[in-house]
Amino acid sequence: MTLNINKFPHNEALTQQLTERVGSILSAAVAERGHGYLVVSGGRTPISFFEQLAQQELPWAQITVLLADDRWLPISHEASNEGLVRKHLLQHHAASATLVSLLTAHDSPAEGLAELNEKLASLPRFDVVILGMGEDGHTASLFPESRQLAEGMSTDNAAVAVTPLYAPYERISLSKARLLNTQHLFFHLVGSAKATVLAQALGENSQLPASAFLQQNQVPVEVMLAVPEE
Repeated sequence: MTLNINKFPHNEALTQQLTERVGSILSAAVAERGHGYLVVSGGRTPISFFEQLAQQELPWAQITVLLADDRWLPISHEASNEGLVRKHLLQHHAASATLVSLLTAHDSPAEGLAELNEKLASLPRFDVVILGMGEDGHTASLFPESRQLAEGMSTDNAAVAVTPLYAPYERISLSKARLLNTQHLFFHLVGSAKATVLAQALGENSQLPASAFLQQNQVPVEVMLAVPEE
């Protein structure tokens, strides 16, 4: 596997470098192919990155943004990843980007899955995928002990409907195959607890979902890890 771990003393330094890297990759993609594709994750960790990236003068009108996963909620809900991205990323220069929603009008992700997979099937290889990681080792909404984990790790479809055992809300998640169909893969991690889980996920016999992304040979992985100095 090709894995680089970049350590930072604080999140501000991480955010600056990640913003520069992602901006450069997307600009090059638009110059080469006329369009760029960016996949981001939700949660509190990427908010400062979203806000800084939104200020960059990139060819946003030729950039499409997707989420790695989302909760099956109205975008006005405080736990909606799409709502978070609309509020913090699709602003300023980035307001002209195209957002591909993972949500449909159906009552549940299982009911909307076929429509979503049909929509996602037309998308090419991504340019950048940025993942987070939970303290249980999940990434996107691919949770350990979830009944849908095996499907998410093995299906050729772009998305999978997920009902977590221990996390709230039904979810929709991009599959392992779709997430790894990218030119560049980043993990954005902040805090000593995430550093501990990262070490576990890199263990030789780790079965954590994140390990399937960290320990693979399909695409190089850049781990961006900020552990504040005490």
